[in-house]
Amino acid sequence: MDNFNMAEMFGKMQEMQEKVKESQSKLEKIQVEAEVGGGMVAVRANGHRKIMQLEIDESLLNKGDKEMLEDLVIAGVNQALAKAEETAQAEIQKTYKGMIPGGDILGFDLSKFGL
Repeated sequence: MDNFNMAEMFGKMQEMQEKVKESQSKLEKIQVEAEVGGGMVAVRANGHRKIMQLEIDESLLNKGDKEMLEDLVIAGVNQALAKAEETAQAEIQKTYKGMIPGGDILGFDLSKFGL
């Protein structure tokens, strides 16, 4: 490998690192929401698949049905995390389009990069 190719490779690596930082910042700002039980439980998550907010309708607390409340919270969290994953993958695809031949990175595990 000659010096020109080595320099080009390092340039691509630096560009990829910048894209990773950019993606992490974008994922932090992404917010998705899931509502279950007719809106009685609402869960908001970010693009890093972290729960940011949980809202429970007060009427659920008054019913005293602990099992139903637990089921609704679990369903809401799972839906919010699934939406966050889907939205994050779409955002990552846009960020890296053109950097990888074919523009498709869905087969790559980007978790090591915080994505």
